[in-house]
Amino acid sequence: MHDIYLVPGLRTPFVKAGGAYAKHRALELSVPVAQAMAARARPDFLIWGQVITDPEVSNIGRELVIDAKLDPTIPAFSTVLACATSFMGAVEAAGMLGRGGTHLALVGGVETMSHVPVALKWPLADRLFSELPKNPAAAEMLSKVSAADFVLPVRGWVNRTSGRSQGEHTEDTVKRFHIARADQDELALRSHQNAIKGQDEGFFDDLLLPFDGVARDGFPRRDTSLERLAQLPPAFDAKHGTLTAGNASPLTDGAASLWVADREGLARLGVAPTVKLVDWELAAVDYVNGDEGMLMAPARAIPRLLARHGLRFEDIASWNVHEAFAAQVLANLRMAADADYRRERAGVQAELGEIPWERINPHGGSIALGHPFAATGARILSQAAKELAALPVGSRGIVSLCADGGQGSVALLERV
Repeated sequence: MHDIYLVPGLRTPFVKAGGAYAKHRALELSVPVAQAMAARARPDFLIWGQVITDPEVSNIGRELVIDAKLDPTIPAFSTVLACATSFMGAVEAAGMLGRGGTHLALVGGVETMSHVPVALKWPLADRLFSELPKNPAAAEMLSKVSAADFVLPVRGWVNRTSGRSQGEHTEDTVKRFHIARADQDELALRSHQNAIKGQDEGFFDDLLLPFDGVARDGFPRRDTSLERLAQLPPAFDAKHGTLTAGNASPLTDGAASLWVADREGLARLGVAPTVKLVDWELAAVDYVNGDEGMLMAPARAIPRLLARHGLRFEDIASWNVHEAFAAQVLANLRMAADADYRRERAGVQAELGEIPWERINPHGGSIALGHPFAATGARILSQAAKELAALPVGSRGIVSLCADGGQGSVALLERV
């Protein structure tokens, strides 16, 4: 068995879309992160991701190697799995290391949600593509373009198959599993409190690379409270909804990275084996025909992964769960702990015990820290690796991310 290890990487501070990083494109955010990482060691290859892609960039991984002026002989490619993009980059890297002469991978992702590409619908795009090269006068077609010819994100990022947003799907989850608004707001408040505690204690200091005058994450709020959160209006269902801007992850700009290495790669970084990637699980749900909403795959993946290793919830010392919405976290963990649901939906017969809620996101999650889609996986894995490194040998961690398209990815880590 070829052991694979995770070493925390650097990231930009995460900021509100349309704010401090609004003048920067995705590659610009990524370049200083990749440069700082590569200054420590030369990776054997690079994997980078972006969900809201730049139409002028066909392979952001390779473009990053060039723009960051890294060794141009470093191979690089791009990957995407919605909110789990850079998580999957780490899994892909784990499968490659030790083969092809590779031992050290630089993995990461970026999102500039300040910049959303606007595309022409394919009928007009096809006409332009076919006519412009042979008939320059066809450029007059552009003078007749109307709003109806564009693919416009007027309703945010809706799922192509369902035509509904993740928030709308999660309102279905709330109703299906009776997730109270008060519980969602309480989880959101705890995320902010834990993130602020982490900032005050310096937990993030060696994980952050200041960028364009920003040295700290811009979202953790000291002034929030249950009372303030309770006053916010529903964001997706004005009449009956419970999801708000306060208990959901915000639109975010940022880039994040992570090292994935075998023992030879660790030696090049100058670090001892500390946090091992033990195993991982991918799951998917039928969100089109099902009754649970889109983001319930982790409720299947977490029990399957734990049962495969003979573990119970209480055996996990560090839990880092992506907070797309507080409701999704509550629903997934409650259902993972429900014996009937676990048996019927996850196919897991083992008794796993109770969720240790006090161990969830001890330094804050995506609600408080932000969620630049493709960067979140690297942010969470780096955070989890740092937390585990401070725990006794043998301590285990779970990292869980839900993703658009009804998918979920979960990793089991161990302090060695």
